[in-house]
Amino acid sequence: MAEAQSLFGVLRQTVQPDFVDALERLVHEAPDRKLCRVNALAFAAENGVDEEQAINGFLHASRLGLFDMSWNVLCPGCGGVLDANTSLKTVQSDEYTCSLCAAGYEPTLDEMVEVTFTVDPRLRRIAAHNPHELSPMEYFRQIYWSSGVDLPESEEDYGAKVDEFILESLELPAGEKAVMSLQLPEAFVIVFEPVTHSAQFLEVKGEPTKERQSLSLVYDRTHRHAETLTLRPGPLRIQMENHADVRTLPSVCIANDALHELLGRRRSFLTAKRVLSNQTFRDIYRTDAIDVDQRLKITSLTFLFTDLRGSTELYDRVGDLAAFDLVKTHFSILNDIVSAEAGAVVKTIGDAVMATFPTPDRALIAAMRMRDAMRTLNQERGNEDLLLKIGIHEGPCIAVSLNERQDYFGQTVNIASRVQHLATSREIFATGSVLDDPRASAFLTERGLKPISHNVTLRGMTDEMSIFTIP
Repeated sequence: MAEAQSLFGVLRQTVQPDFVDALERLVHEAPDRKLCRVNALAFAAENGVDEEQAINGFLHASRLGLFDMSWNVLCPGCGGVLDANTSLKTVQSDEYTCSLCAAGYEPTLDEMVEVTFTVDPRLRRIAAHNPHELSPMEYFRQIYWSSGVDLPESEEDYGAKVDEFILESLELPAGEKAVMSLQLPEAFVIVFEPVTHSAQFLEVKGEPTKERQSLSLVYDRTHRHAETLTLRPGPLRIQMENHADVRTLPSVCIANDALHELLGRRRSFLTAKRVLSNQTFRDIYRTDAIDVDQRLKITSLTFLFTDLRGSTELYDRVGDLAAFDLVKTHFSILNDIVSAEAGAVVKTIGDAVMATFPTPDRALIAAMRMRDAMRTLNQERGNEDLLLKIGIHEGPCIAVSLNERQDYFGQTVNIASRVQHLATSREIFATGSVLDDPRASAFLTERGLKPISHNVTLRGMTDEMSIFTIP
């Protein structure tokens, strides 16, 4: 405990005190289940903490060993965790299959990969540290469903909701056999096993029968889903064998309104895209994010490129040392603005900056702040030395590892760079995809700014596209 207090003291030196206070309360007072796969966004809302401060705080807490970070691949249909990873490097780039939804998905970092935080057992031991000892209901709550499913808080409410759609469930130890006997109602029934992600669909219809029907199921690490079987309402005997190396939890569920209502209670979660675009993450984890052979898709990311106009003349005019100090000051200002707007600097190239933002509005706000900051710096110096050109574009891309750095690849990156090259001094150029964002559009309207449109043909592209100048 003394070591934990010391680590909390270190944490207070790097993040906001109100976050650390809330985190200590969570560790000392919350029930076990609240410390498993913590949703950082929900934690921020519940404790009145700024979202970015909460994200930064959990990242620092993980680096210190207070919490363990997990990268979970979610099913976009049911919200179940299809794969849990201690590192993004082990997330596959091909397809994941959800047997409960009978669908396959290619993972994307902004829709299917969440980042959660579980208390380290050295700080506090919780039941979820031994998931194969959890009851079936708690396994579903803490391990199968993600932090993005808003489950009932109290034990009574959660249990009552689950009872509305689960007919039977049992714990089947590794290598064991068991028999489950039940009465089948007329309904669409799913025999679902969350540990091996196996499912058997049963279409129960027709005239009820008093004759016992039989079904045999084998659970291992390879079986996922069989064709739907048609049975009649009435008695069913299920023979189950567990060939897996861990305990399994076969559960017979009715695909009714109660199940669909529960699965539809989705809430925002911290996405891998947002973490990769977080400056704190890039600073403290550096090259630990993506493996050199990985190619991970992002459906929407906003890129901002900047460059200094006339920097060569600046070096000639004021000398190398003075110019270097001035450019260094400019980099520091831009870094602070990017970080404050939930973005991250990917790299600098000469006097240029490449940064990413989770949404177009944050990039647009950052661009306006950058332009104002350079104007203020020039006024203080009494010289127009720092003339910043800015280009912004939003679209799909691929997260990769290049030159021992987490980077991005794709046409969206190319367009953003070339849009910046079109700008002259003090101009912000943005594409239509940026201004189509409702929050970006609302920001400009609030500021009374009317972008000026003009069509251009960018190098390497055959079709014209609309570029907007932000006055």
